[in-house]
Amino acid sequence: MTAETAVPPDELHQRNRELTILNTIAQALNGTLVLEDALQTTLAHVTDLFGLETGWIWLLREDTGENFLAAAQNLPPGLANHPERMTGGCYCLSTYREGDLQGAANVNVVQCSRLEWLHEGTNGLAFHASVPLNAHGKKLGLLNLASRDWRELSAENLRILYTVGDLLGIAVERVRLFQQSATLGAMRERNRLAREIHDTLAQGLAGVALQLESAETLLELEAEPERVRQAIGKALALTRTNLEEARRSVLDLRAAPLEGRTFSAAIRALAEGLAVEVAYEVVGAERPLPSRIETGLYRIAQEAINNVRQHAQATHVAIRLAYGPETIDLVIEDDGVGFDPDALPAARFGLRGLNERVHLLGGALDMQSCPGSGARLHVTLPLAPK
Repeated sequence: MTAETAVPPDELHQRNRELTILNTIAQALNGTLVLEDALQTTLAHVTDLFGLETGWIWLLREDTGENFLAAAQNLPPGLANHPERMTGGCYCLSTYREGDLQGAANVNVVQCSRLEWLHEGTNGLAFHASVPLNAHGKKLGLLNLASRDWRELSAENLRILYTVGDLLGIAVERVRLFQQSATLGAMRERNRLAREIHDTLAQGLAGVALQLESAETLLELEAEPERVRQAIGKALALTRTNLEEARRSVLDLRAAPLEGRTFSAAIRALAEGLAVEVAYEVVGAERPLPSRIETGLYRIAQEAINNVRQHAQATHVAIRLAYGPETIDLVIEDDGVGFDPDALPAARFGLRGLNERVHLLGGALDMQSCPGSGARLHVTLPLAPK
């Protein structure tokens, strides 16, 4: 590097400082899914970078599009002591909504309409830079950095603010997508539990009610006491079975079945719950699986084994877990009574739930069965998202 092109030490120091702060902001945004923490950290670093004290971030609600104050740092008393002044619209938000803040070249330094008419409590603040927060063409909000005397931003400051706005916009969108995914996952799990309860507990309780009604009818007809006792005995047996099913469902919700043991060991423990002969085989070298695959495949195995327990009337079950380089396969085969997959009652949700789980994990399910010939379930899941 020649003397003519050498960067002055002060400028080099400033650039290094800017890069360090931008890197810190990026790490903070990538390191958390708690949006409030990330926004506060960003505000602290950006105000420090520009030698300021005050800033705030507006975000737009996804459902209504209304703006709300998502984060603030060192608001002047005129705003901090009057929260109502940090609600509703303002000049910069209106400008942003109209599409006049679409990039770094248009980051505006404007006189703050929230401070403009205050006679005291402003700490001398009058202007702020309004930095648009966008992601994939969608408006997300604004970052405002307040100053006493800003009139114009240099090209370097524009570039830095544009980078900060990009980082914030991506982080906001990422957190929101994660929250939507978590909500969708919770809804699907609730639906699965609803189907399982309907297919097990509800039907079992209907059986209890039927036996008790039979006993009541027999009493009214003054039938032999032995017939009445048989009906009541069947009702008690069904009640005990449903009680165990309820306990199992509660334990499934409360316990972490994979915690403290390998995945294959967890599947083996499920198989041991069957009161029949079980042949269990693991093919390939067992290795850690992505958590979504472990959890999803465990629930698939749990549902399939529960179906065998309740409906198959089997004497032998074979379970095979095969680790491949890019996939994992689960095969569960029984010698039970079998069924016609195309003629299942509409109220039976077990196989439908299995199909949904496999589909959500990007896998394939093959179910083979016919009356009197047992059943064979084969699930293949990719270890990497497609």
